[in-house]
Amino acid sequence: MPFAERLTCTIDDACEVTGLGRTKLYELIGTGRIVTTTIGRRRLVVVRSLLALLDNMSN
Repeated sequence: MPFAERLTCTIDDACEVTGLGRTKLYELIGTGRIVTTTIGRRRLVVVRSLLALLDNMSN
């Protein structure tokens, strides 16, 4: 499945796709620029918010 069609991804996947480090990614999560959801103890990044962030950075 293409990345853009996924609903969520792991923190590691988000780091790999964006080229950002975990610290910066967690900073963006903390400021609300990237949306996550937690299922049990697992935190998942909402891909739509990640794509929107990248789209805003390129404009």
